[in-house]
Amino acid sequence: MNFCSACGAPVTLRVPVGDSLPRHVCDACGAIHYRNPRLVVGALPEWEDRILLCRRAIEPRHGKWTLPAGFMENGETVAAAAMRETLEEACARIELGEMYTLISVPHIHQVHVIYRSQLLDLDFAAGVETLELRLFREDEIPWDDIAFRTIAITLRHYFADRRAGEFGFHTEDLTAPPPR
Repeated sequence: MNFCSACGAPVTLRVPVGDSLPRHVCDACGAIHYRNPRLVVGALPEWEDRILLCRRAIEPRHGKWTLPAGFMENGETVAAAAMRETLEEACARIELGEMYTLISVPHIHQVHVIYRSQLLDLDFAAGVETLELRLFREDEIPWDDIAFRTIAITLRHYFADRRAGEFGFHTEDLTAPPPR
């Protein structure tokens, strides 16, 4: 950040009085600009023994498979964001269940939240950010083509919980992947 979004003056990175972390501070108007993690919210849509996955039509990870998810918007609840993202990416109507995974991804300043959900019907279609959709049984999941580690973690928890006959709430903290 180079300029204040309140007045347009240059900002300085420093620790403001009463704070403990460096922030972008405007020396002209005094505005403190906080840069906090963003929420990525989505759903794990179930239909009988299958899960709905979307093949991404956008970067990052174009062409890879994921659950319907995306950035939460201002003014919406976490649950509303999960339902909106599912409708946008899969044109699917769901009944939202419980929050299932909460995964902190600090190296990219994100927190991923996925809800379990039930598809209300099989009337779904690819949205503008999706190349194709498909219902997958566990043995059909394209593990090598899953777009994000958080999605693979969520799917592994789901199938393990399903085999155990009991679903829990899962939290994890992801470290940065090793450089390639």
